[in-house]
Amino acid sequence: MDAMTSPAPAISDLSYEQARDELIRVVNELEQGSSTLEQSLALWERGEALARRCEEWLIGAKARLDAARLAATAPAGATDTSTDDTPTR
Repeated sequence: MDAMTSPAPAISDLSYEQARDELIRVVNELEQGSSTLEQSLALWERGEALARRCEEWLIGAKARLDAARLAATAPAGATDTSTDDTPTR
């Protein structure tokens, strides 16, 4: 990420794949060691934020899988969460 590239997109707008790919680029640039200290710190901070974004996506995906597994194994009618105890007429 040099000064000639366009501004980086907001991390919250990135898909998992976009955040992962950018994190790989950040790590590669840091490993090259050709950045100034200030640039390296900025890259490190962006890399940390990208890693958190990836983790958010993975946690969300796991929650969706867990919910799907639970729904698939729940007995019929067990997913009804209604609490209406009003008698019907």
